[in-house]
Amino acid sequence: MSFDLARTPTLEAVSTEDEHLLAQDLQKRAEESIALAETQPEVAAAAEAQDAAEDHLSRLKKAERALSQFAKELREQAAATTLAAIEALVESACSGEKPDFKQLPGLAAIESQTGLAMRAIEKIIEHLIPLAQIAALRGASQAALTRARAIEQMAQERAEKVLGQMRDAVSDEMVLPIDMSKGVSGALLAHAAGLKKIAIQVSANADEIERAYSERRKK
Repeated sequence: MSFDLARTPTLEAVSTEDEHLLAQDLQKRAEESIALAETQPEVAAAAEAQDAAEDHLSRLKKAERALSQFAKELREQAAATTLAAIEALVESACSGEKPDFKQLPGLAAIESQTGLAMRAIEKIIEHLIPLAQIAALRGASQAALTRARAIEQMAQERAEKVLGQMRDAVSDEMVLPIDMSKGVSGALLAHAAGLKKIAIQVSANADEIERAYSERRKK
């Protein structure tokens, strides 16, 4: 190591002069810490709650698709039954026979089932899915915030560890500035800030859906 202290009073000590290798090592250490944060009980619990909310939303969407298909089949069946009943009435009238309404009870049952299916679809689309979307977004926002807090805590712990290791040098030189933003702690804080930004945006999306849902309920 060669430097002129008179010309360069501010020095920078790095583990290697290879900037590419240094960046790779920094990324690896940061990723290891982030992966470790995922194992924290509070992070795992938030992730589990998020998964449960998203699974509930997924099942509701699947139920809506199944009911829509069922209602479509019922409508087709009702149309066919109606046509058959009309043709039978025309046939009996042409033959001078009394009208035969035997197929009408079956048609009424089909129409009743169709009505119930449509009401169920309406409830899912207008109420259950919006509420589930709100819950899923809230869960995603909370999970991101929980991850961010855990990562920030790890960054704090790493910074305190590094500071402790530098105390001997501080005792010799009195003042030793340390720029944590360029190390693993800084990378972790940047990642946590990104998660917080995502959490805020997701929460805002949930607020928007909730406002729209509330407005529809007032009508």
